[in-house]
Amino acid sequence: MSVSAIAAPYAAMVIDARSGEVLHSRNADTRLHPASLTKMMTLYIVFEAVKNGEISLDTNVRISRNAASEPPSKLGLRAGQRIKLRYLIRAAAVKSANDAATALGEAIEGSEAKFARRMNRTARALGMSNTTFKNAHGLTENGHMSTARDMTTLGRHLLYDYPQYYNLFSRRSTHAGIKTVSNTNRRLLAAYRGADGIKTGYTRAAGFNLVASAERGSERVIATVFGGRSTASRNAKVAELLDLGFRRAPSRVALRKPSPPQYNDNGLRKAGKTVRVVTAVSKSLRPMLRPAHIEKPIAPAVAPVVVAETTPDATPPAPETTAIVATARTIEYDIQSALIEARGAAPVPETAVDEALDTPQVVTRLSTSGGRHWGINVGRYPSRYAAEKVLLKTALTEMSTLDGTLRKVVRGNRGFEANFVGMTRETADLACRRLQARQIACFTIGPS
Repeated sequence: MSVSAIAAPYAAMVIDARSGEVLHSRNADTRLHPASLTKMMTLYIVFEAVKNGEISLDTNVRISRNAASEPPSKLGLRAGQRIKLRYLIRAAAVKSANDAATALGEAIEGSEAKFARRMNRTARALGMSNTTFKNAHGLTENGHMSTARDMTTLGRHLLYDYPQYYNLFSRRSTHAGIKTVSNTNRRLLAAYRGADGIKTGYTRAAGFNLVASAERGSERVIATVFGGRSTASRNAKVAELLDLGFRRAPSRVALRKPSPPQYNDNGLRKAGKTVRVVTAVSKSLRPMLRPAHIEKPIAPAVAPVVVAETTPDATPPAPETTAIVATARTIEYDIQSALIEARGAAPVPETAVDEALDTPQVVTRLSTSGGRHWGINVGRYPSRYAAEKVLLKTALTEMSTLDGTLRKVVRGNRGFEANFVGMTRETADLACRRLQARQIACFTIGPS
């Protein structure tokens, strides 16, 4: 059957994935029921949330009664059960499990309704102008509609925005925590050379839908079909569309990855708790010359810390800098050397942390220009040594956001506060979210 002979209700699109060029389309902007193609957006947002530090792959998600009661296809989750996020992702991507998709939405936003609103914000940011989501799974609901063009756009973003997860869509089967599940797209994956995803969908109202991608040599095409009459006929139509795409796609073309989503509300950032720190100086004293270095024992069996200024001039420090770095009973460390040594290494053992704490370190004072007046607090501890140890362990755990910050221990009436300072507000918020996703207590601290 030729592409042109397919009758409505039917929609299709084929693009060159490398450039985004449309190679064929028919009824591509007709709003139709997407069915489980919806889960592509659910998974895109989950990947985004993991990247932003809102949640981690190892977070144990509690299954709600609402999620457990979703109709098939389903994983078979029970209300009150706890299961790692990574298994819910596998079940939604491979088996197209409705209970897993709902559980993912509730884990990210607290409720499926809130998650649907986030799906629509993300759709707008990706340029999916004719799509409206009402749920996380794609079961038929009034107003839950999309188009072949929009779903092709979403498939391309999944491929290029989160390539580290894309292999999920080509797995013939996978273990989803409680059982092994098979891929709903396994027939096309087995039959079409170069096919490696992406997602199937079926409801009575939608028919048989599929977004498929295939790669042959340096060429990659994405094809979308809405309204197939059966699994076999849909797969045949998709194979024909992919063949058409490979015939029309140039052998060599410059890769132009899609732009990341542009959010009008500065992304979907969830800021952590913010504590305002008063840094205004009430009394300005004549600064005294400092010695070239200061040796101050931290605790028994711990080597001294050497403090060195990065500027040789004797210009009096600015009041705000004085308030941040010249507080009595405050000790600061530079973490650069520890981070450089630890990059690319396995998780750091306790003995390595102790050795790092016992090594003299040179502190480089960070400039307070450029909005780097923020920081984060990772707890209060009974001794300075305990606070320092936690700071170093945390820095080695979360290198990507804490690299370049300053470790700072502040003694108070109730113990020793462990802080990282010299951060922008955005970096502080992101670091806290990522640490909280690892179940590490954290809150941001900011200027007055």
